[in-house]
Amino acid sequence: MRFKVLAKFARVCDNIPMTEDNTKIYQLLEERHGDAHCELNFSTPFQLLVAVVLSAQCTDKRVNEVTKRLFEVASTPEAFVAMPIEELESLIFSCGFYHNKARAIKELSQSVVQRGGMPSTRDELMALKGVGRKSANVVYSVAYGGNAIAVDTHVFRVANRIGLVNAKTPEETEIGLMQAFDEDKWSRLHHLLIFQGRYVCHSKNPDCAACNLREHCNYYKKLLG
Repeated sequence: MRFKVLAKFARVCDNIPMTEDNTKIYQLLEERHGDAHCELNFSTPFQLLVAVVLSAQCTDKRVNEVTKRLFEVASTPEAFVAMPIEELESLIFSCGFYHNKARAIKELSQSVVQRGGMPSTRDELMALKGVGRKSANVVYSVAYGGNAIAVDTHVFRVANRIGLVNAKTPEETEIGLMQAFDEDKWSRLHHLLIFQGRYVCHSKNPDCAACNLREHCNYYKKLLG
């Protein structure tokens, strides 16, 4: 039901043009973060999905350190299904929440094996055991080149601070951004907002002095009073 509601909004968004202000914000983000990209290391869509699971409340740098070793031991869903969960937990321990993450990786791996291979559409990705919309959006966008806005903590924070959306949840944020930007910019916008949040608009002590979006940012305007 939740996905159907989001899909309905996605269809509504198709013919909504970008505003002049949003176009400018997008251009400024490109100027500042022209090298924005997925910073998780992977060789296959399945490996990306595993890395995304590990990235919850963990830095991409740490995940890459863990997966460098992890994917040498197991790199396919079949290998993860066969791996004892205790071994998996020991390999991903430093990513935090390793009990939950190990269980999630085991479950999604089993789902991939049962369906006969890694899915390539967002609907099919979300049908995998334990895969939510954000994770599905990342894999659909990064691994398969689809148009999607994955809303993580950075995207949620930055989009709402700037005023691109006024949302209370990641889902509302995704819908608002889909309405505010052309579909062919969704995936790129995801990376631009992540880099803005990661390197400029920090959760605590955002570097407003170094930000080229000040004139367009509601948060900064409030600071000025």
